[in-house]
Amino acid sequence: MTRNQSANANRPLTLRDVSEASGVSEMTVSRVLRNRGDVSEATRTRVLEAAKTLGYVPNKIAGALASQRVNLVAVIVPSLGNLVFPEVLAGITEVLDETPLQPVFGVTNYEPDREEKVLYEMLSWRPSGVIIAGLEHNEAARAMLKNAGIPIVEIMDSDGDPVDAMVGISHRRAGRQMAQAIVEAGYRRIGFLGTKMPLDHRARKRFEGFTEAMAKEGLEIVDQEFYDGGSALVKGREMTQAILSRTPDLDFLYYSNDMIGAGGLLYCLDQGIDVPGQIGLAGFNGLRLLDGLPRKLATMDACRAEIGREAARIIAEHAGDEAGGGERIVLKPKLQLGDTLKRRTAR
Repeated sequence: MTRNQSANANRPLTLRDVSEASGVSEMTVSRVLRNRGDVSEATRTRVLEAAKTLGYVPNKIAGALASQRVNLVAVIVPSLGNLVFPEVLAGITEVLDETPLQPVFGVTNYEPDREEKVLYEMLSWRPSGVIIAGLEHNEAARAMLKNAGIPIVEIMDSDGDPVDAMVGISHRRAGRQMAQAIVEAGYRRIGFLGTKMPLDHRARKRFEGFTEAMAKEGLEIVDQEFYDGGSALVKGREMTQAILSRTPDLDFLYYSNDMIGAGGLLYCLDQGIDVPGQIGLAGFNGLRLLDGLPRKLATMDACRAEIGREAARIIAEHAGDEAGGGERIVLKPKLQLGDTLKRRTAR
């Protein structure tokens, strides 16, 4: 092979290549690949098979120059290590799979400056919409969202003022509901274990709702234990050991999420602690992954997959519009008492 032939072999494929391979005009190839115009099924099949065999990928950026948009949906979440968000992404993908839209994911690590950077890069590709976790953003990110000129859906939270559309739950209400269930079951000396909350706004709001409901009953958190980083079983074990060593007369532990709650449950069972007789436990999120634990942890289903599906539906319905219609969808999480929150005689 000559040097020129080698260079030609590595050049980007064009419509002409597909045209020559399928035996139809470039215009027909364009119609098939853009799913436009009247083309027979036999011709469509021939073109698509030729494109697949060649490995041809249409240049949608070039086609987007006129519309100023591509069929991408920017999906921005704080973490993929936290098992909450993969279920949200699955719900988004389930709906978008039935459309020409393709989700592209970005991760912020709960850092406002990183969220701003990720959002800037994604908007520079002119996506057809944005799905972004949370209602709190720094000034620059909020300005970009307001002026994007495309549908925006903020997800996971309903306690705040959205830029455009919103799908989520009230975390303050969820915290209040859990506190009421714990107090009604007769527990009084309650400890809280969770993430450091300045940047995890949803956890902070649950904690605020939780403490507000306890205050109405004349109670307050007896002890607290916090951690940095992702949620994990080992952290739940370590935190539970630390708080019970420091305050052994606690009769209930409320965890900010199910993963550390599961670690706490395993620690208590290893230590022979009677759950829920001696101490009750509860988490948050309703992770199905934890259904195989020796005891079913009390928790609250956060409607993750439904949030994803509803957000994707809004984007799909408003793709091509300058906004997402301003929909406000507030879902109601369900309390699951499990085996670790049982009614008992109040002390």
